[in-house]
Amino acid sequence: QVQLVESGGGLVQAGGSLRLSCAASRIASSSFAMGWFRQAPGKDREFVAAISRSGVNTNYADSVKGRFTISRDNAKSTGYLQMNSLKPQDTAVYYCAARPTSTDRYYELLSWYIYWGQGTQVTVSS
Repeated sequence: QVQLVESGGGLVQAGGSLRLSCAASRIASSSFAMGWFRQAPGKDREFVAAISRSGVNTNYADSVKGRFTISRDNAKSTGYLQMNSLKPQDTAVYYCAARPTSTDRYYELLSWYIYWGQGTQVTVSS
C-alpha cells in the first residue's frame, strides 16, 4: 500500500519560511507526479503546486507564485514545498498527493490524484 507522509509544518510568523516534506513509500521513485494542496478551515481543498515525475515541469497557484517552490528528490522518493514570505492567509492543512503516470507533466486537478498524505498544519501568525 502506497503511503505519503508529510512533515515540516508548524507555527511561523508572517514573513517567515517553512519547508514541507512528503516521503513516499511503496511507490517507484520517478514514476509519479506529485502535487501539494491546502485546506483552510471552512474552505475547500485547493491547489498549491504541482511537479512532474522528473521534476523538470512545475506549476503554481497564483496566490503562491514567487513565494513557494516545489521540488523533489527521486533518489529519496521525497517531495518538498519550500514556503517563503508566508502570510496569515497561507494558514491551512497542507496535503501532498501523488499518482503514477507515464507522462512528464504536472497535474493541478485535485480529483486526478489517487494517493494522499495525512496532512500537516501550517499556521502563520500576523
